[in-house]
Amino acid sequence: MNRLKEIREDHDLYQKDIAKYLNMDQSNYSKYELEKINIPIEVLIKLADYYKTSTDYLLYRTDIKTPYKKSMLKKD
Repeated sequence: MNRLKEIREDHDLYQKDIAKYLNMDQSNYSKYELEKINIPIEVLIKLADYYKTSTDYLLYRTDIKTPYKKSMLKKD
């Protein structure tokens, strides 16, 4: 199963709910879940923030659902 669909269903949401959050048509969002089109980086970040996970998790680069700590992301 596609990870976007999996995480959406885990949150008991419909495609139309996420499409509304992303301010797009449900049919366009569906194409992300069906992997017919690539997800723009901005949308991917919004989804990761919404689901409180990492973009790496959504992209199958990790199986760890928890987001990265902010201290890991910023280096001064």
